[in-house]
Amino acid sequence: MVGLDQAGIGEWDWGSAPACDRRAYLRGVVLGRGSISLAAGGPHVEFVLRSRRGADALRHRLRESGARPGLLQRRGRWVVYLKGREEVATLLRLTGANRGLLDFETARVGSEVRNRLNRLLNAEEANLARTVRAADRQLRAIEVLEAGGRLQQLPDGLRAAATERKLQPEADLDTLAGALGVSRSAANHRLRRIVELAQGSGPQTACSGRAHRRVGA
Repeated sequence: MVGLDQAGIGEWDWGSAPACDRRAYLRGVVLGRGSISLAAGGPHVEFVLRSRRGADALRHRLRESGARPGLLQRRGRWVVYLKGREEVATLLRLTGANRGLLDFETARVGSEVRNRLNRLLNAEEANLARTVRAADRQLRAIEVLEAGGRLQQLPDGLRAAATERKLQPEADLDTLAGALGVSRSAANHRLRRIVELAQGSGPQTACSGRAHRRVGA
């Protein structure tokens, strides 16, 4: 392999070589010295070389081609490496490995879609859990108010919210707001007020028309 670990490193001039020769050179390096890993931590390519001179030459040529290689020493050998999906894709483009690049990009997009879907599913699951917990608190609060004969003393807005929650125990806030014909914020305020009253953190009954309007707002 010209330019790598051979005495004739200067016999071939990378700087004056045409693009097709450079591509062939890089393809040969990948086949002869390269290893590609698609580990969970991210894809990377390594080239293991015996001499620092050969490693520096390869790193310089990769840089001139648009890649961003790193260099490290491992067990007496020199390792030129490329890390990350973009760097691996760049190398595949440089070597003219169009089919490999297509397969790699397909796998990359598939992985990103799966990761995005998992995040959405996790978020949806968390939202559902919060909805279930909130609904459970609200239903228990309604039971407390009913048992104490206080539910019927509440303003119309709160009683309507309590009735709708009992009819739709698993509904989310948007669904309840739509059924009540109010905004999401108003529905949330009414349900939260029901819980507060059941816990004794607010007026136990509505004593006047003004109190009715204030509690049911």
